[in-house]
Amino acid sequence: MSPGEIDRARLVTALKASGALQIGTFTLASGKTSSYYVDIKKAITRPDLLRTIADGMAPYARDANRIAGVELGAVPIAAAVSLATAKPYIMVRKAAKEHGTKHDFEGDLEKGDRVLFVEDVVTTGGTLRAAIERMRTHGARIDDCVCVVDRDEGGRMLLAEIEVRLHPLLRSSDLLAGS
Repeated sequence: MSPGEIDRARLVTALKASGALQIGTFTLASGKTSSYYVDIKKAITRPDLLRTIADGMAPYARDANRIAGVELGAVPIAAAVSLATAKPYIMVRKAAKEHGTKHDFEGDLEKGDRVLFVEDVVTTGGTLRAAIERMRTHGARIDDCVCVVDRDEGGRMLLAEIEVRLHPLLRSSDLLAGS
């Protein structure tokens, strides 16, 4: 396998075995109803799967100065990619704190730093886009985001509008095949 390439079939099997793919009726963060739910938190609490995900994402961080993840699900992924690449990471809040320091994020950022965003699941991309736009106001240069699963429901196009490329390790169709 080449850098950034993963054994997709093995990852799909491991995600399904962890209970990350759930079939039923679910309301997503976007408000849409779906017949399936991808709960990557079920997978990233297992060290073996978190390491596999981090190893699959690490090559995308080659040109980055920092890794960033939006609370909650992407933070463990950002920490794991940070460990795999020896690059510092940033924990991005969904909204700025209303108390204390009122920070948008935790971690160090220098103006002009190239930041790779990592994400667990991308559906419409709205939360991720808002976080990227906020980080750009702090001087971050963001061109790429890598996610575990792209649900192929518009997230890639929404990010492309702000000139961010989305690189999924898997697509929802990979997980749903044979389910």
